[in-house]
Amino acid sequence: MTDRAALRRDVVVVACALSAGIHAALAPSHLDEGSAAGGAFLAAAVLLGALMVVLTRHASAPLIALAAVTLAALITSYGAAITSGFPVLHPSPEPVEGLAVATKLVEAVGLAAALDLLWRGRPAVAFHPARKGTTT
Repeated sequence: MTDRAALRRDVVVVACALSAGIHAALAPSHLDEGSAAGGAFLAAAVLLGALMVVLTRHASAPLIALAAVTLAALITSYGAAITSGFPVLHPSPEPVEGLAVATKLVEAVGLAAALDLLWRGRPAVAFHPARKGTTT
């Protein structure tokens, strides 16, 4: 694996980590709004956290694709939440907030890195503590 592909994998991992942390931190306030919204934030945090851990160890094409779909879904969901609301979870549009926009930017960078890895066909990366940056 090239250093460039490793960097892109790291960008996906960091995007998942940051987004997971933010979703986890915001889950309690969304639980106050309703169990569906809070549950969705918790589910996003758990999925992103799991992706972060697994991608750190082995970034296979299916895992990179799952990260890309997850990040794209979060970006799209936020777009719906601020324009028309999100049925069941948050039926009325919510105001645009700086933290949310920053999170979506981080997710967009992660999505771009994941798509680049998939399009170039080089997502398979394994982490070996004794031999950092080797491929499998």
